[in-house]
Amino acid sequence: MAEDIITNSAKQPVAKQARKKNRKFGRSFVLKACIFATGLAGIVAEYVIATLATYLLGNAVLQWTLILSLMLFAMGIGSRLSKSFRGPLFDTFVVTEFALSILCAISAVSAYLLSAYIVNIAPIIYLLSVIIGILIGLEIPIATRLNDDFEELRINISSVMENDYYGALLGGLLFAFVALPRLGLTYTPILLGAVNFTVAAVLFLKYRKLFKYRRTLTCGLLVIPALLGILAFFARPIVLYGEQKKYRDHVIFQRQTPYQTIVVTQWKDHYWLYLNGNEQFSSYDEERYHEPLVHPAMMSSVSKKNILILGGGDGLAVREVLKYRQTRKIVVVDIDPAMTELGKTHSVLSDLNAGALKDPRVQISNQDAYIYVKQTDQFFDVVIVDLPDPETVELARLYSRQFYKSITRLLTPGGVVVTQATSPFFAKDAYLSILKSMRAAGIPAIAYHNHIPTLGEWGWVMGMNAPHVESSELKNQLANLSFDGIDTRYLNQEAMRGMLSFGKGFFGRLEEISVNEELDLAIYHYYHGGAWDLY
Repeated sequence: MAEDIITNSAKQPVAKQARKKNRKFGRSFVLKACIFATGLAGIVAEYVIATLATYLLGNAVLQWTLILSLMLFAMGIGSRLSKSFRGPLFDTFVVTEFALSILCAISAVSAYLLSAYIVNIAPIIYLLSVIIGILIGLEIPIATRLNDDFEELRINISSVMENDYYGALLGGLLFAFVALPRLGLTYTPILLGAVNFTVAAVLFLKYRKLFKYRRTLTCGLLVIPALLGILAFFARPIVLYGEQKKYRDHVIFQRQTPYQTIVVTQWKDHYWLYLNGNEQFSSYDEERYHEPLVHPAMMSSVSKKNILILGGGDGLAVREVLKYRQTRKIVVVDIDPAMTELGKTHSVLSDLNAGALKDPRVQISNQDAYIYVKQTDQFFDVVIVDLPDPETVELARLYSRQFYKSITRLLTPGGVVVTQATSPFFAKDAYLSILKSMRAAGIPAIAYHNHIPTLGEWGWVMGMNAPHVESSELKNQLANLSFDGIDTRYLNQEAMRGMLSFGKGFFGRLEEISVNEELDLAIYHYYHGGAWDLY
């Protein structure tokens, strides 16, 4: 009997230690799960702000570089500031998550709203990125100090960082493949705010007794989800309001996609299409753009059976190509499936393109034009490049010598390539660089231009897969084209001859202009050095 008493008394401290160890493990596990979630939320926050900056400010490479650099720098500041917090660390951590929840959730909506009233929204976005970065920088040091009670330093540091990095990987994947494509920048930040709030709520509810300011934090626990719900309800109208304030005409369609912001506006019986705030066409005079883009190339090509259109997801270039009975196949390569779907189904665009994208001869491929040209094994008689201006590095490479060289590989003998070539008035050097780059690719090429009332002076460059043909011969051939057999609203022989004429000395600096190379994108600098302030 005495031995049993001694044995039981010996077991009691062991059991007590085991329970204590289990409690420590449980708290440490919950804390690590929270770190995993904050790692996920932190990387998504960086991507959201960088994407937001790209949408509102343009120039993806510059904005991603600046935003990520600023946020990493701010995270360093946050880490340094964390050593100043000596009070209740659980409270500090939860307050940080509350603050991140609110700031992340309102980031996109507030930026869109303010952009309607502030000409230069860049300082607001950069300031927001710094504040969010500082708060993210507070998380890891504070979490490490909290976990210090449960694990020795060697394991503590590695486990906290490990879970943060694993969360970042999952966050990146979710942002790229789920959040941005499905929720866009309207609702992804709100979901991000909900993640930060959930982290705070789990910690507070599970370990409430460890918190000092329980009453204050309880108020936050009740108020923040209500704010997130209200924001989710009003987010779409706020974004639409912000977009509407940017345009003179009534916005009838707005959508954010992983690639761009698509806006359609209406004035009386006419419509405008904008991508990332840049006008693509107006129904008022779009024939002055699309007819010169398509018909000189189609009429000049030896064959017209197989046509490749790079860009042109609105379907208006396809409409013009379909006027040729010889055409058997048209491949449209547009990176954004939302754009081609809009061209198919939206009543305004489908009326303007006469249902062109639904024609059985049309095949749509939603992928990067650069990759398509590099990888396809198909041959085409005409390649029509109807892409946005080279205002970003990604777009600038689609105007390079190497890209045009790749296109010649796809062209049948006597086939033709034509590209929209920005404005010869507002971006003359960029225009000349496109002409020179196509010629440097071994393609005889000529330039022509037209005045489009809603766009201004606009230009094209056309080349032929016929190395023995001189550029002057190609120019004469275009001047003698007759468009009588084609149902055009604007283009005729007289108009074509006028498009081939430029003012005195226009090509005088052509020798000084650099060829646009993939590793030296001169056109990017030429374009941004243009006279767009006058536009």
